[in-house]
Amino acid sequence: MQTLGQFIIERQKEFPFSKGHLSRLLRDLGIAAKIVNREVNKAGLVNILGETGGVNVQGESVKKLDVFANEQFIAALSAGGECCAVASEEEDDIIPIQSDVSRDAKYVVLIDPLDGSSNIDVNVSIGTIFSIYRRISDSGPGSREDCLQAGRHQVAAGYIVYGSSTMLVYTTGHGVNGFTLDPSIGEFCLSHPNLRIPEEGKIYSINEGNYQDFPEGVKKYIKYCQAQDPATGRPYSSRYIGSMVADLHRNLIKGGVFIYPATKKSPNGKLRLGYEGNPMSFIVEQAGGKASDGYHRIMDIRPTELHQRVPIVLGSTSMVEKVEELIRQHDPVASNEYFIG
Repeated sequence: MQTLGQFIIERQKEFPFSKGHLSRLLRDLGIAAKIVNREVNKAGLVNILGETGGVNVQGESVKKLDVFANEQFIAALSAGGECCAVASEEEDDIIPIQSDVSRDAKYVVLIDPLDGSSNIDVNVSIGTIFSIYRRISDSGPGSREDCLQAGRHQVAAGYIVYGSSTMLVYTTGHGVNGFTLDPSIGEFCLSHPNLRIPEEGKIYSINEGNYQDFPEGVKKYIKYCQAQDPATGRPYSSRYIGSMVADLHRNLIKGGVFIYPATKKSPNGKLRLGYEGNPMSFIVEQAGGKASDGYHRIMDIRPTELHQRVPIVLGSTSMVEKVEELIRQHDPVASNEYFIG
């Protein structure tokens, strides 16, 4: 059985320019994930369930486990020496890393430390999402500009899902591989090599409780999924967990589409471009799927804010293209001003 550490070392030749820095950064993330997993698994036994009473930059109630996960990943990335700045969904601004070991660091990391944290108290799968870029500044602590790069410039992205088993799934632009944590030896072991999302799926994942606020094209797609059509295997199954990591992980393996569209309440979408949209898009595309905001490729968006939001449609290629077709047909107005080329 091949461990995450062994796999990373073997794949290091794919990045001759990195001189091992990217490999060490991925291992740092894996170590922090194991620490967070330990606390997630015993959350009900210690005082880390519930809310802190605070509100994060997104205007969302902060859970105690959110704070713990955020602190652990920032600590691991700060101590490792391969990262010059961290941008977290839980922080207002970037965290420049100023230390002797990080003086020549080549990478910045954008991270959602605990995705789906509203599910913590009810023991539903949650996760971590991360995105890695090469810095564009010359040296010293990283800058906001280092973190505001289009998704197409990612060198790696991944997620950890804390569920019935704990899995780390990541890509460096050379396919997608999944590793399951073996608690008996404390190691992530390769369990899902070369993950490929089916071209067509039978699952659509969307919060249908917001149906009345959806764009017309999204409403039409939901009705399309619910229609009887044996030739195409419809009606499709509706599956929505409320943790993006968990919903995408299921659809990545079984085939399906995940949709979090713009709504009347959130006209720019609700999910974050840097912390959720770009890393998940990179993973899905590397697995053979497609990722879109309904009109354009997500990874071609030029970010202007750290906490920029974006509508998201990603999953099996044919399903995403059907959603795009209906959105363009029924909601034809979309701005191109923040797209690259």
